[in-house]
Amino acid sequence: MPRTALRICPLCEATCGLTLTIGDAAVTGARGDREDVFSRGFICPKGAAFGAIDSDPDRLRAPLVRRDGKLREATWEEAFDAIAAAVPALVGEYGAQTAGVVLGNPNVHTMAGALYPPLLLKALGTRNLFTASTLDQMPKHVSSGLLFGDPFAIPVPDLDRTDFLLLLGANPVESNGSLCTAPDFPGKLKALRARGGTLVVVDPRRTRTARLADRHLAPRPGSDALLLAALAHTLLAEKLAAPGALEEHTEGLGELAAALGSFTPEAVAPACDLTAAEIRTLARDLAAAPTAAVYGRIGSCTVEYGTLASWLVDVLNILTGNLDRPGGALFPLSATAPAPRPARPGKGFALGRWSSRVSGHPEAKGELPIAALAEEIETPGDGQVRVLIAIAANPVLSAPDGDRLDRALAGLDFMVSVDPYLNETSRHAHVVLPPPPPSQSAHFDFAFNGFAVHNQARYSPAVVPLEEGRMDECEIQARLVLAVSGMHGSAAPDAVDELAIRAALAKETADPRSRVYGQDPASLAGLLKGGSGPERRLDLMLRLGPYGDRFAGTDEADPGPADADAEADAGAHAEGEAAMYALSLERLLAHPHGIDLGPLRPRLPGVLKTRSGRIELLPDPIAAELPRMRAALADRPAALVLVGRRHLRSNNSWLHNVPALTGGSNRCTLQIHPQDADRLGLADGGRARVTADGGSLEVPVEVTDAVRTGVVSLPHGWGHDRAGSRLSVASATPGVNVNQLLDGTRLDPLSGTAVLNGFPVELTPLP
Repeated sequence: MPRTALRICPLCEATCGLTLTIGDAAVTGARGDREDVFSRGFICPKGAAFGAIDSDPDRLRAPLVRRDGKLREATWEEAFDAIAAAVPALVGEYGAQTAGVVLGNPNVHTMAGALYPPLLLKALGTRNLFTASTLDQMPKHVSSGLLFGDPFAIPVPDLDRTDFLLLLGANPVESNGSLCTAPDFPGKLKALRARGGTLVVVDPRRTRTARLADRHLAPRPGSDALLLAALAHTLLAEKLAAPGALEEHTEGLGELAAALGSFTPEAVAPACDLTAAEIRTLARDLAAAPTAAVYGRIGSCTVEYGTLASWLVDVLNILTGNLDRPGGALFPLSATAPAPRPARPGKGFALGRWSSRVSGHPEAKGELPIAALAEEIETPGDGQVRVLIAIAANPVLSAPDGDRLDRALAGLDFMVSVDPYLNETSRHAHVVLPPPPPSQSAHFDFAFNGFAVHNQARYSPAVVPLEEGRMDECEIQARLVLAVSGMHGSAAPDAVDELAIRAALAKETADPRSRVYGQDPASLAGLLKGGSGPERRLDLMLRLGPYGDRFAGTDEADPGPADADAEADAGAHAEGEAAMYALSLERLLAHPHGIDLGPLRPRLPGVLKTRSGRIELLPDPIAAELPRMRAALADRPAALVLVGRRHLRSNNSWLHNVPALTGGSNRCTLQIHPQDADRLGLADGGRARVTADGGSLEVPVEVTDAVRTGVVSLPHGWGHDRAGSRLSVASATPGVNVNQLLDGTRLDPLSGTAVLNGFPVELTPLP
């Protein structure tokens, strides 16, 4: 008989609750979980296709090991034996920096991706970390680090209570949100307007999000930072700035007006291709709103001044008094975040603590630009990357100049890929370790709960037993840590988790500010519950977190979600005071639809970790970057620039192999405005050659007024035409890799993020 089971969807940042139908140990259907405390039954096409994704026949079912130049199926022991024989020897011979680690976007969608990569990096001793962050949100991490002292202190818009929402470079109706975890984002935007609020969307495309807006501004791509600077200038010049209570927590307000003095609406209007009147009206409306939130995403991050744009988003929230305020932009408090400590100055945030070997790119948040990976592999010398471990990463498609990286990967001494597919990147590996399908894995959103628009906690055990011959992804990564550290065969995978638990408890019990200060770590470890090492680590983080049970005995009465809400209403969330939710793994298991931890609440000054203990509104790296942007006001804009786009049924390169998510509007076409098409001699359904820094592509043309003049749009994640991959559906309609148009030299200098939007292109009609 079919049965149902609950599962949090791992396919995008919305983290919706699903009710799965399961028959014969396989997922046969998926619908929204109406009782989920966060998503309340919402589901998108990706979640509805969970079963098809889970059972994709192209998923690898056994490890692959390269023998005689070819990847062949092997046992798990043979796979880890090969890694243990190669990696420690190469690192021992050439040094720790000969190893590199690449982490792809799917890592933040799994428990394993949150728990084990830090241990892997420590075991290798390398600084060569490259992640999808420098293709996406790193500018926001850097700006938050500089403003608040913590790169993970990222405020999110209070969607359910705001009166005015300004979105820049974001299309959450199709992406489901990003760095803003919000199930049913479209419904929240409609509710905003229904209650009399205002939605303003700034985007060079008339996206599905823009169609919902009260006002849609379509500036020239890449000009977001200039527009935001002019808005801030207007607030200051017209004495509309009203930071209110934020003023006592902020330094640099006095210097900001001079720093932004050149960015008048009249000065930036030509570069933005907007009128000065439009800019001034937007600034005045933002200031006049009872509450407001400014939110910028990938379109404002993956541009030349991405860090400045990310910084200015929060500058506007501060100047209008809407940061850390209900209805504005607030800091979430995840159930597994460190418990709040009394506010005090911190260590601050530093950029460029080391640099990449070849081009000297400064690190940001411990990472190097992924655009520099190919040169680090290709260039001989001390520290040349010879060993690469790629976890859920496909940089041949996601990073600039995939052809160059493709050639570089082929020259590695040894490569390990943790990936369910043999794709454009993993086909180069010497060992491929395939994780099981999502239904066979437990799930907790360590990353996305830190960006959620409502505090909550949910845990999904595996809903289908692990298939014979498969290995849990947490065990795969734990064994990988043992293999690279020379401990393969001498310790069980759970030993990795126990070491992590021991280290965390040793740190907590030695901290006078901790709830468990002075207690015995071994005794506390003995109280942890869970049927596996990862579950015990989750239990530890929940208990030590802001809503934790303080390691109370398990015989206490369960207060239940309703009592927990009452405590929240009584003010138990005050900073520095742990709320009495008694969260633990057992409590989460007892509440399969999740536990509601209440709406977001003000958290300043407790979140601040700057050296001053205040918001540092004009940090030195930002001040030093402003003159470069000021000089750009005199630049002559390119005649035609390219931007990416997102499809509702796609997520980077992950989901192009699922028939249920292909076809329709989910196509790899070059969108161009009718006026530009006429000027260039292009016809709808015809073909064109697109040329930029990194080369050229031949693409089908789609003529549409959904893009403004001077802009063309091509989606990312395509280009599934390389020999040696095993993606039968994706390779049938491969599309083209838009990032091949880039050579990797265009970067936001503060964050090392690749400029993937707003770069100049030339078009040539093809027969």
